[in-house]
Amino acid sequence: MSRRKAREFALQLLFQLDFTNSELNDDIWNEFWTGTDVDNETKDFALSLVTGTQENIGTLDDTITKTADNWSVDRMAVVDRNILRAAAYELFYRDDIPHAVTINEAVEIAKKFSSEDSSLFINGILDKIHRLKANTS
Repeated sequence: MSRRKAREFALQLLFQLDFTNSELNDDIWNEFWTGTDVDNETKDFALSLVTGTQENIGTLDDTITKTADNWSVDRMAVVDRNILRAAAYELFYRDDIPHAVTINEAVEIAKKFSSEDSSLFINGILDKIHRLKANTS
């Protein structure tokens, strides 16, 4: 299993759901995987990220807005806000993943799917989110 690939798939699904203002369902899930050859572990990790992010989206968006100086989540590029949402989900709800790994993966995915400026923006916000979590734990 490649967790990086699973995170990329999760981003693509979250982007699709955000862009179409949809919730994940079996039809969307099955359609997404049509024509891909991906192992079940990768799919399972992607599913856990997507469902966890969607289940906590209000709290995640509030946290992102609180830590993104002069930015609201709805003003962010769709790709960037969904990278932030998934990574913030990992930081707050997945104790099995080291925070440095989560932040690094989000930055690398931003470089691939967004821009160099976005990767710096995402790194800064996730660092603030990590510090916020550390201060509340």
